[in-house]
Amino acid sequence: MKKTKLKIVFNSPVVLSFVLICFVATLLNYVTGGVSNALLFMTYHSPLTNPLTWLRFFTHVFGHSGWDHLIGNMTYLLLLGPMLEEKYGSRNILEVIGITALATGAVNYILFPNVALCGASGVVFALILLSSIVGVKQGEIPVTFILVAVIFLGQQVYEGITVQDNISNMAHIVGGIVGSVCGYVLNKKS
Repeated sequence: MKKTKLKIVFNSPVVLSFVLICFVATLLNYVTGGVSNALLFMTYHSPLTNPLTWLRFFTHVFGHSGWDHLIGNMTYLLLLGPMLEEKYGSRNILEVIGITALATGAVNYILFPNVALCGASGVVFALILLSSIVGVKQGEIPVTFILVAVIFLGQQVYEGITVQDNISNMAHIVGGIVGSVCGYVLNKKS
């Protein structure tokens, strides 16, 4: 009987790299007592003449407020990301992450000038909605997509109105919208 060798493979380069960067950013935040998040991994209303303002529109998705925040987001990313990266390709998933980061950063900057934003929650919601639209065929909308959109986005709208906490429901909603639109566009291409 022939023995099969098992090997560990880097199966999802974009998602695994994203998770690693988030881990390093959170570790830096811990080591610097929050300075690194404020400088690089959190978006807030700062002058548009400051080049870091523009950089933070993208890098805020790497920063997390603590280990629980990081673990919660990374769990979803590691569950959904590899499947989506395999289906749509690394470049498309990188674009979804970039579009989500820019959209959540810009909306936060414009609509919530007194709120700092960090974390990958918008990216997580983009992947949740993107995963629910994976099986779309021309002229069809899956019932699962409708249910996920209603449940996840409805919950965020409800909590955004009724619950006062440090969770950015706006980032979840914007991320979900980005994931839905990207899913529609990516499925239309294929």
